[in-house]
Amino acid sequence: MTPERHRPSLFRSFNNAFQGLVYAVRHQRNMRIHLVIATGVLVASVLFDLTKLELVAVLLAVMFVLVTELINSAVEATVDMLTDQFDPRAKAAKDLAAGAVLVAAINALVVAYLVLADRGVPQAFKVVRAITHSPVHLTVAAFGVVMTVAIAWKATRKKGTPLSGGLPSGHAALAAAGWTAITYVMGEEVGQTRESLLVSMIALAMLFLVAQSRVETGVHRTIEVILGALLGVTVTALIFQFLY
Repeated sequence: MTPERHRPSLFRSFNNAFQGLVYAVRHQRNMRIHLVIATGVLVASVLFDLTKLELVAVLLAVMFVLVTELINSAVEATVDMLTDQFDPRAKAAKDLAAGAVLVAAINALVVAYLVLADRGVPQAFKVVRAITHSPVHLTVAAFGVVMTVAIAWKATRKKGTPLSGGLPSGHAALAAAGWTAITYVMGEEVGQTRESLLVSMIALAMLFLVAQSRVETGVHRTIEVILGALLGVTVTALIFQFLY
């Protein structure tokens, strides 16, 4: 007679389940993406003051995506354990599991649209209106866009790091964005006076100091600093021209 297999305790079962969640978050990129999106949807649900029924629909849709992603990860791990060679049946198993995640994600998008669209669109217009009427908000938005474009540009070049080195210079881009925003705001609110010109010249001098420091320390070449400054000026000017 074979000995009876020892059944794990309830605490051990919960611990194993949590280990599975940790493993999925740590090793599965898609799981991390789903968690970030789910967090954003849940925060929006709280801000938009959903009814209980609407909140249940959103929670079920979110949980459905996460559960299917966990099952997909389990299928992938099992297939990889069984074979390390190409097999049409192994590919079909992985594709079917990924298809389940896709169906769940589409369902979640539909539910989110049906529940949040009527509440989210008016709120979004209010946010956009507030930003376009505030130079401070526009400046922060310009900084964010400039930094995002600079990092994406560096990623395509595969040189330097997001915060140091490579093409273009992020420091020069942000300094140029600041100079452009200051010049634009001072010109619109104060007018072309001596004071606004003086403030703009001081900001321009700060831009040159930042650019010079990046070149002198050997972090950037001159062309990288120039292109960074052009990026900052162009993006910020476009944002203020069309939104402010």
